[in-house]
Amino acid sequence: MTDGAARSTSLGILAIAAASLVALAGCGSDAPVDRVRISGHVEATEVRIAAEVGGRLVDVRVAEGDRVQEGDVMAQIDVRDTELALERAAAERAHAEAQLRLLRAGSRREDITQASAQQQAAAAEVGAAQAELDAAERDLQRYESLLEARAGSRKQRDDALARRDVAMSRLQAATDRVRAGAAVVARLESGARREEILAAEARVAGADAQIATLRKQLEDATVRAPVSGIVTERIAEKGEMLAPRAALLVVTDLDQAWANVFVDEPFVPRLRLGQPASIFTDAGGDALPGRVTYISPKAEFTPRNVQTADDRSRLVYRIKIAVDNREGVLKQGMPVEAELPLQ
Repeated sequence: MTDGAARSTSLGILAIAAASLVALAGCGSDAPVDRVRISGHVEATEVRIAAEVGGRLVDVRVAEGDRVQEGDVMAQIDVRDTELALERAAAERAHAEAQLRLLRAGSRREDITQASAQQQAAAAEVGAAQAELDAAERDLQRYESLLEARAGSRKQRDDALARRDVAMSRLQAATDRVRAGAAVVARLESGARREEILAAEARVAGADAQIATLRKQLEDATVRAPVSGIVTERIAEKGEMLAPRAALLVVTDLDQAWANVFVDEPFVPRLRLGQPASIFTDAGGDALPGRVTYISPKAEFTPRNVQTADDRSRLVYRIKIAVDNREGVLKQGMPVEAELPLQ
């Protein structure tokens, strides 16, 4: 075979190979893509546990890694000061209640009888004072007549005038005592005023509110788990003095973990809320079933923990995939991959 023929044969083979590659490339571009595989990491709900009240931490009943159920006792704050305050508030409440009962009961019959007797005695004094005044008036008139007839002395008339004035003062004082006695009897018979009873009821209500507050502080001193989960951090230790609402423990609900994954924009229109997804860990094994519960409405740059700079420079959308993790396969912060079917 000549050199020209050999070159022609080689060019023909290259042309056929190029055509085949173009055809294969065309077929590959037309092939449908029905799923996408993306990377992300595991997250879970963290709850920081704190006591509503401050004080000395006298007991911590859980350690890191313990599983707790909602309502389990986790820690205890010293309550001795609150117990003493509660006893004092109970005594004040009893005193306020006794005063209220006294006002509602009204005056004792003995007090009313005594006040009536004093009023009657004052009325008798009025009669005696009136009689004395009448006699003094007559004596004064008689001595004035004698003085005019020059049969009596001026001193006698002045003494009679003084006796008359004294009798008038005694009568006025007795009359005032009668009026005061009548007012006392009326007040005792009518009982306490409505405003006094309302004030006493308000004091009882205030004491009840104080007792309720202290009882709540006693309950709040016992720290209970607000959610079920695993203790992932123990912040305070027994014997420490804590401020109100200071964090003691961290509980993580790994049973209801989720994966945050990041999807390129071209795939987002083909995803739907509620659609199924599969989660894979680096350990291999079967996929964990999940469900898309959130698709971010805004694009963002790929998180910096992605390895390559090219990947970090792309705009992506965050997708949240909820996973039933009751068997504890997934851990918080674990890298995972998710496979999502495309609509």
